[in-house]
Amino acid sequence: MKPTPFVEGTDLEPIPFSPKHCALAKELKEKGLDWHPHVGCFAWDEKGHIDVPSPFPNRIYFILNLGHFLRIFETIENMKAKLIWLPTWHQAKTICKNLKISQTEINDALCGEEAEWTWPDAAILYELISNRL
Repeated sequence: MKPTPFVEGTDLEPIPFSPKHCALAKELKEKGLDWHPHVGCFAWDEKGHIDVPSPFPNRIYFILNLGHFLRIFETIENMKAKLIWLPTWHQAKTICKNLKISQTEINDALCGEEAEWTWPDAAILYELISNRL
């Protein structure tokens, strides 16, 4: 079966990972945020290691079959080194909880002057996590 790539301009993004999200996720990786690749995670292939076109914009991939990714990268460690994890809203909220970022801090960030009107914007959580790491 031939993969069907995302068509920018006509397809609607299922989850909004903008260039800002990708840059913040890269910062989280550089600051040492640990990730164990598993089914249900989104990852950004910044350097184009995956030959198959992405079904999402900006070389974003969803891990539906971990075995497929292991055929490409051979080991989990290689995946971690070559891909950048894009935590979903729920995953980012869990990281916030683990880092003891309070709901008050999250609410303040979501309602702050610089918060964009999106529901919910994980980039705001990425910034809180980055500041805590």
